[in-house]
Amino acid sequence: MELSERLKAVADWVPAGAAFADVGTDHAFLPVWLLLNGRIQGAVAADLRPGPLDSARRTAAQYGVTEQLSFRLCDGLTGIQPQEADVVAIAGMGGETIAAILNAAPWTKEPGKKLLLQPMTSLPDLRNFLQQNGYELLRERVVREDKRLYTVLEAAAGAMPPMTPGEQCGGRPDTWVAEPLRLNYIDALLEKLRKEQAGVERSSKPEDQRRRAFLRQAITELEQEKGAWKYANGF
Repeated sequence: MELSERLKAVADWVPAGAAFADVGTDHAFLPVWLLLNGRIQGAVAADLRPGPLDSARRTAAQYGVTEQLSFRLCDGLTGIQPQEADVVAIAGMGGETIAAILNAAPWTKEPGKKLLLQPMTSLPDLRNFLQQNGYELLRERVVREDKRLYTVLEAAAGAMPPMTPGEQCGGRPDTWVAEPLRLNYIDALLEKLRKEQAGVERSSKPEDQRRRAFLRQAITELEQEKGAWKYANGF
């Protein structure tokens, strides 16, 4: 079995022997890969819908690991007990959905718990949620799958100061894994933010004025980070 680049990035951060839970497991590729490669001895594979969970069961049967997986039909982490997982992966969902799942499971802030998150959208919202609700971002990295860039985050219980606009949009520079794709990520993010900025520059609405100031600050920070990152990492 081969994982997609974004799922492989999540798998790389699962420590050996972890009690693992995969939320929104879909075909269960991630826990099955971890089992096949001897990284874990068992896992909980959870999904909200019966169809994906049936696909997960078929994948497990195909690779002979059905007995090592526990399949749960549940919303987020509602069907998983704290003692069943010290590493929780939530991949392929929107950032706001991931935040809602974590908000409904405060045990994910217990000591020793690790979160591996791969949001598809709303990264600033997810970063803000983590900062405001007792989590600490430990590291982030970016991977390319086909033509799209994806971000993987590792978080755990902890405290971190409020984020600046640039950090909300692009993450904290000191948590990013040093790799060339970080520059591609910043460039793509700057292009997106500049397009949004052009759309609000002429607006007189109070909310657009606040957003304009936010965007200006974020763009300035990211441009500065880009230069500093290239210098520090030899890119």
